[in-house]
Amino acid sequence: MVLLRSLAACLFLTPPVLACDLALALAVDVSGSVDTAEYRIQMDGLAAGLRDPLVSEALVRGQAQLMLVQWTGSSRQKVTIPWTRIDSFDTLEKFADQVGDDPRVWRNFSTAIGEALEMTMASFDAVEDCKRHLIDISGDGVSNEGVEPSETHRALRTRGVTVNAIAIEESEPDLTAYFFENVIVGEGAFVVSAAGFADYPERIRKKLLREVTQQSAALERQ
Repeated sequence: MVLLRSLAACLFLTPPVLACDLALALAVDVSGSVDTAEYRIQMDGLAAGLRDPLVSEALVRGQAQLMLVQWTGSSRQKVTIPWTRIDSFDTLEKFADQVGDDPRVWRNFSTAIGEALEMTMASFDAVEDCKRHLIDISGDGVSNEGVEPSETHRALRTRGVTVNAIAIEESEPDLTAYFFENVIVGEGAFVVSAAGFADYPERIRKKLLREVTQQSAALERQ
């Protein structure tokens, strides 16, 4: 009886495990059109966006899972920071530090957006408990190698994965329209435009805020 009471007390005192509201895969373009300085702008801007007070609070409250993918040409996509549960502000800060310090994997290859989406989509098997599955993909050019992005849409819809995008129109002025027609998919999917890499930090911050605001609002209704 004493043992049963002790076990019951332990169970009562153990805090409940909070559900993951959002699994967010951050897929960064490292193709040949992105030079060293532009890569640095992307990674530093993404790290700063994650540290935004409103973004960070929503991610921690929602017990989000975050992952970083670098992608370029066909067969060249790599998870460089695996799924990380954001269960505290310290964890978020460490993840942002990792993003800022993440070494570039490739430099001189083509742009295979469809394969980046396929590879990233498969990674959600590890975070099936999260309510929302979202790929946040950045790019500065159209897909010119491998599977067409639109050919992945049926599988993405079936698996309940939404794709949002940030179009960096440094040398492709119609890139936003291309991403809208061919890349994004899912309920509420959207494209954010950056006129160039210099605009990327502010645009990615606003994009992240828009994505996690839905999460925060859902939590408020619970």
